[in-house]
Amino acid sequence: MQYNVAQLLKEPTGSTRSYQVDETFTGAERVVDRAQGPVLLLRTHQGILVTATLNIRVTLACSRCLREYARPSTIAVEEELFPTVDINTGRTLPQPADAEEALRIDSDHVLDLTEALRQCVIADAPLKPLCRDDCRGLCQVCGTNLNQGKCDCITDQPNPDGKAWSRLSILRNARPSPSGSA
Repeated sequence: MQYNVAQLLKEPTGSTRSYQVDETFTGAERVVDRAQGPVLLLRTHQGILVTATLNIRVTLACSRCLREYARPSTIAVEEELFPTVDINTGRTLPQPADAEEALRIDSDHVLDLTEALRQCVIADAPLKPLCRDDCRGLCQVCGTNLNQGKCDCITDQPNPDGKAWSRLSILRNARPSPSGSA
């Protein structure tokens, strides 16, 4: 998602450009699978303010069963990007104190939204992605996906080292003390 903003940088503060994004991304470096929605570029006194509301689809790995699944979402992007080179003189511009290096308009006056999009996607992602709310995960012994069926493992079998497989299995047979404390 790159835009040449040379002409917009020559215009007065308040000038705008609007674009409609409908892109499918491929490759190992992809941030999202698909992004659709309006993008507005607004000339500010220092740079360009980008605002976008994008419908995205991201491929995530379920934290329980490790299966990949597609997760649709809507994200809001709002970032101000600053030029590295003055459009009129060609001189290198100092970076504003609060600006991130990754969010700059390059020396060819190309605004690249990839990093801003990546940051928004990461912020939107769930901490514990699940392919579905009732995902049963993997068997701790054999690794069978329990969403696809049961396995024949007995989880209380002792390990070859003689310790119980389930560290909490001793609690099943524990009896509470008369005072109610263990």
